Amino acid sequence: MARVKNNIITQGLSGTIGGTLVFRQVGDRTIVSAAPQESDKAPTARQLAHQERFQQAALYAKAAVATPEGKAAYEAVRPEDHTVSAYAIAVADFMQAPDIHEIDLSRYNGKIGDKLRVRVTDDFRVQAVTVRIENGDGTLVEEGAAVQEANGLDWTFTATKANASLAGDKITISATDRPGNLSKETKTL
Repeated sequence: MARVKNNIITQGLSGTIGGTLVFRQVGDRTIVSAAPQESDKAPTARQLAHQERFQQAALYAKAAVATPEGKAAYEAVRPEDHTVSAYAIAVADFMQAPDIHEIDLSRYNGKIGDKLRVRVTDDFRVQAVTVRIENGDGTLVEEGAAVQEANGLDWTFTATKANASLAGDKITISATDRPGNLSKETKTL
């Protein structure tokens, strides 16, 4: 990749030239690339679904940064060089659901006060984690919110009901982020 410094011809240049080159400014840099070409192929169902999701992300981001709270939240994580806008961060947040990395059931024995630990991350922020415990026959034992630990990664759920029979029980973890994306994972005891 070539780098040119102090070029008075391209400095501050943005837009398309002759339909072949595209110039844009990113921070204090000028990026040059080939102009995109339209395809004559009809989009696939998967491409149409992605376009629809991206359109929803754009609408979400526009609404999120229109409120003082939303704008402040996304502005707080902008890089210092300001190469990414709060709007772009909000779009990316909408496009990415939380990731459930680990479910630690080693301290859950069906007693009141037992703990379940879950490690959940998101590209921006995890809003909530809930735990649902069901017996093997599908009857609900309990369901409730987990509490985020000080490390910002782990969430802990404390059992409030006794559960005598653990064999075949299902533990379902649900994690949501600011835009409302939902990730679920179920473990069977």
